[in-house]
Amino acid sequence: MTNKTLVAVMAVALTTAGTGLGLELGAALPAGGVKMKNVDGNELTLAGSMGAKGLLVVFSCNHCPWVQRWEGRIVELGNAFPARGIAVVAVNSNDTVEYPDDGFEQMRSRAKEKGYAFPYVVDATSDVARAFGASKTPEAYLFDAQGKLVYTGTIDDNARDAGAVTAAYLKDALEAVATGKPVPLAMTKALGCSIKFRS
Repeated sequence: MTNKTLVAVMAVALTTAGTGLGLELGAALPAGGVKMKNVDGNELTLAGSMGAKGLLVVFSCNHCPWVQRWEGRIVELGNAFPARGIAVVAVNSNDTVEYPDDGFEQMRSRAKEKGYAFPYVVDATSDVARAFGASKTPEAYLFDAQGKLVYTGTIDDNARDAGAVTAAYLKDALEAVATGKPVPLAMTKALGCSIKFRS
């Protein structure tokens, strides 16, 4: 069995068995009514951000090298899919006292520098991340139009080299939801830095 086949088999096993750590597939959007401050200065909720076809929530931050490696691809997807009915919100749940690079002003600068055309919000208590069972940055959660989880996990299979990606998990899931098709692989293992939860 090749490594690629083994990864696929393990991912399918996770899809059917669930991890027991975070949201199960089919789970409803959690913490939908929690108000969070966006880098534009306005507050929003996840429930209020839902698009006609769904919502992508990506737990992210500024300082994590894994986020930085995937950031261009996250921004590309995040800027493209709202026009196709899937809203996108990036959520920073990190403790900014311990990690000042993830502070609000730094978030605003980062979003402007990298061309975020979607909200980048502060989870001021880390309780939104806790409600999701999120543990990594970046970690993606895609909900359909009914607010049910249809994909969770990583961005793709190569953080270091966008040109070497052979499995674009998140993009494939977004394409499926945007076109009304089943998500081909609904759960993958999130890879990244640990979320630095506020106490």
